[in-house]
Amino acid sequence: MESNIVFNKDFDSDSVYVMKIYDADVSKVWDYFTKSELLDQWWAPEPWKCETVKQDFKEGGAWHYAMVGPEGEKMYALVQYGEMTEHRSFDGLDYFCDEKGNINKDFESSKWLFGFTGIEEGTKVTVNIHFPSQEAMKKLLEMGFEEGFKMGLTQLEGIIK
Repeated sequence: MESNIVFNKDFDSDSVYVMKIYDADVSKVWDYFTKSELLDQWWAPEPWKCETVKQDFKEGGAWHYAMVGPEGEKMYALVQYGEMTEHRSFDGLDYFCDEKGNINKDFESSKWLFGFTGIEEGTKVTVNIHFPSQEAMKKLLEMGFEEGFKMGLTQLEGIIK
């Protein structure tokens, strides 16, 4: 089942809501969002690749990764994990950083909440992203975030099939 991606931008609340349905059970989809070897297969929009530097998927843990471009250029990010309920939800603070994981102060962090719900069609994934300001939200969108994230979610759909 090919499903569309809902991508709603709310500038009044400095947030983005994303929803996609996958034709797979919750535990399989959960794994693709929580295990670095699976995240690396789809998290970056082609022709970019995702390369995990280090991941510790637990409350208080972190995922440090690089988006690697076709010319070998690298952009690093860090997710500091917060609360988790296995196969249901997890959240985290997302930062731009350097290769050592030092946070880039030129970009404000955003808080991400991932939800996983079993439905008749498979698994509904929701992503709520909250920004500290409208400027931070606009900055990420201007970098092509919407198109890139949609590409990644679509790539995942192809992998799961």
